Amino acid sequence: MRPRTRRAIVEHLSDFERLVEVGVGERTDVAAALAETGRTVTATDVHPREVPAAVEFAIDDVLDPDPVVYRDADAVYALNLPPELHRPALEAARRHDAAFLFTTLGGDQPAVPVERETVPGETIFVARR
Repeated sequence: MRPRTRRAIVEHLSDFERLVEVGVGERTDVAAALAETGRTVTATDVHPREVPAAVEFAIDDVLDPDPVVYRDADAVYALNLPPELHRPALEAARRHDAAFLFTTLGGDQPAVPVERETVPGETIFVARR
């Protein structure tokens, strides 16, 4: 991800104090940057991942989410989220009254109703404020 795009996404997500990133994979730069701004960030993935010290990590599958992971979140977000995970991630956010924002990979279109917010180099889909 380009630095300008990362900064814009971080700035957009910085409105929230407690965030959960779904499917962090090996891309920890947004979670790390959010933590550097004083936000509480939990990164999740179905596989164990190394994350920066300021970021919490939880093994979680959004298809069968652990409520403890999402309980105190103000926002759930995902980067490059595949369409088959849009609805499950939205449901996890809804269950905990959290906002849900995501980006897709390439030409994938959102599989849930969204508002589009353009930032440099990316579109952030807001499925729940």
